[in-house]
Amino acid sequence: MKKLVYLLSLLLLLTPVTQALGAQKTDNTSAKIDHARKSVAKLGVGSKARATITRNDGSKVKGYVYSAGDEDFVIRDRKSDASTTIKYSDVKSVDDNRGHSIARNVLIVVGIGAAITLVAIYAAIVRNG
Repeated sequence: MKKLVYLLSLLLLLTPVTQALGAQKTDNTSAKIDHARKSVAKLGVGSKARATITRNDGSKVKGYVYSAGDEDFVIRDRKSDASTTIKYSDVKSVDDNRGHSIARNVLIVVGIGAAITLVAIYAAIVRNG
């Protein structure tokens, strides 16, 4: 009988803790959905709103945001123009693909290298001249 009383007392004491943990998980899911919604809204809509969407199952969808609603959004593939509807709750991350960052970075490095080379040539000419 004492064991039963202790067990029931323990359960009564742990109930608020488990409810708080469950509420925290719901808040975390809600925060993820809000973050995904804001990320898609930041991209905008149209052919320039290019993105790579990573879903919770690990699959990736590339294309541009065609339309966005309250619960889901539509992303279209740029090449095949096939549309995919994705719920915000299924989104793990949103990566924007606005421009060719690798090409831009290479051009910046080449430009800096060319500027350094020209300065070195000019300094050599001035020193020997």
